[in-house]
Amino acid sequence: MTYPVGARVQIKAMSPLGHIRTPHYLRGKTGVVERVLGPFKNPEQLAYMVPAPTRTLYRVRFEMGHIWPDAEAPQDTLDAEIYEHWIDQDAT
Repeated sequence: MTYPVGARVQIKAMSPLGHIRTPHYLRGKTGVVERVLGPFKNPEQLAYMVPAPTRTLYRVRFEMGHIWPDAEAPQDTLDAEIYEHWIDQDAT
């Protein structure tokens, strides 16, 4: 599925073994697609030198207060680059 800029998305809450590119503190959190960065080979597989499918990479923006409830500046934001297979659903 392709997510447009401005779409609310939720990051999958999973903990697979191995080389993972999605920060643990963002798993299960909801953010907004800030930018579509385009297709890239999946680095989670490239790390093991196996054939890697091309996946869309997104820049997703999260509010700090949604990540850490006791954040000093909950309105501040954090941007992370997240591959499409980590996006669980449209969080509208």
